[in-house]
Amino acid sequence: MKTVNVAEITRNIKEMCIEANHFLTSDMDHALKDAINSEKSPLGKQILNQLQDNLQIAGDDMIPICQDTGMAVIFLEIGQDVHFEGGSLEDAVNEGVRQGYVDGFLRKSVVKDPLIRENTRDNTPAVIHYEMTSGDSVKITVAPKGFGSENMSRVFMLKPADGIEGVKNAILTAVKDAGPNACPPMVVGVGIGGTFEKCAFLAKKALTRPVDEHSSIPYVREMEEDLLDKINRTGIGPGGLGGTTTALAVNINTYPTHIAGLPVAVNICCHVNRHAVRTI
Repeated sequence: MKTVNVAEITRNIKEMCIEANHFLTSDMDHALKDAINSEKSPLGKQILNQLQDNLQIAGDDMIPICQDTGMAVIFLEIGQDVHFEGGSLEDAVNEGVRQGYVDGFLRKSVVKDPLIRENTRDNTPAVIHYEMTSGDSVKITVAPKGFGSENMSRVFMLKPADGIEGVKNAILTAVKDAGPNACPPMVVGVGIGGTFEKCAFLAKKALTRPVDEHSSIPYVREMEEDLLDKINRTGIGPGGLGGTTTALAVNINTYPTHIAGLPVAVNICCHVNRHAVRTI
């Protein structure tokens, strides 16, 4: 049994909120740089270079990559042999978010009630997903999600007879409808299976998979590759102003589902796809 004081969770999440809003993960950094070389449109290439300039300034001057520093989405993968001490785990997570956004001078975008709209002034509460795993470690993923892209996400409750082609058409529909609003080049997270809420979770979690890693399931990998090609042929391009780089990756997660259903969720993220990952 491993004992973890919740103060460690707070400290790490504070640092990760600041890190994710100022620096890209290495896979996203490489993907954006590769996109400059492969983009066929002169205007698209110019926009990608401007995005690189923005990232450089953000890192050098320690200012956020984007003014929308997002709502904090936290994934906690907790080993069953971990014991927490020192207080409430959920309170510790939210305290880490509070410290990260207040001390890091990040924009506070969360409102206490979805209709009354009073700002909480510290970007809490976070959206927290808990998963129990084997072992004695805690894997923390902090993914600040801006709502320009979040608002473009979709859930489709398809019929089983729609099959793979129906799933592909639904994903392409979501991407085309998003157009420039998701700040392309985008990363497309997809969840297939489960229930209404499970497929949405799968799609959100898919965004945290490195963009240079495909699904280990052969037919899913083929779907990811085919959809990326089709999306990049839409001509939406960087910034929505035309080009051959509309998406950097399509990441698909699947889960068993009911005989009568085929749920599909598409969670789109902008070109920075912010997240930070640590294991303690």
